[in-house]
Amino acid sequence: MEKVVVITGVSRGLGLEMCKQYLASGAKVYGCSRSPERSQGLLELKRAFGSQFELVPLDITQPGMIQNLKYVIEAPVDILINNAGIYGPAGLSWDQVTSDPWMEVMQVDVVAQLMVVQALVEKVAASGDKKILFMSSKMGSMGDNQKGGSYIYRSAKAALNAVGKSLAIDLKAQGISVGLLHPGWVLTDMGGPNALITADTSVSGMRKVIDNLSLKNSGQFFSYDGSVIPW
Repeated sequence: MEKVVVITGVSRGLGLEMCKQYLASGAKVYGCSRSPERSQGLLELKRAFGSQFELVPLDITQPGMIQNLKYVIEAPVDILINNAGIYGPAGLSWDQVTSDPWMEVMQVDVVAQLMVVQALVEKVAASGDKKILFMSSKMGSMGDNQKGGSYIYRSAKAALNAVGKSLAIDLKAQGISVGLLHPGWVLTDMGGPNALITADTSVSGMRKVIDNLSLKNSGQFFSYDGSVIPW
């Protein structure tokens, strides 16, 4: 039986590359995006893979759309990849940070991530693989923080790590394993032109990490190359 993979935030970058690679592997993929009809990359994949690839409109700032996922996606979900996220305003010093943009990033990058899991956890528990992944960042690591700054993004990813770690404990009884992923510094719109690796390299590495995820290493914070990142 083919694996079913659900991926959020797929209109470009890492999410789009995740769709490409999982489709090429033979998986049935549900790609979730705010406006999938506006992404040329998604439309090309749909033409190439047909019913193997389902485009799902999803704005994770809208609770109703999140709750609707359980009805749109009827099959058990082997792998749920929470990739959608935003960076927020960049380059702010500690005394320039204001509450509204900070709350927006926390809502998207932390709160909405758990809401997606709540909507689909029964589908994941009913599958063969039973895996949930969150797209975190080394920027959320306390141990790795040697430069300071990036208050909004760092705090959001640190909070997301806490969510993922707790879920790994709380969902273990259902046989669900949870992983937190650092994709590396990737050549995407968010990563910028000075990044070190391509989306293909990042996603290929993360797929290996996902393949090796189990209840034994659930709740860990992995780099795309398989190494474990300090909290």
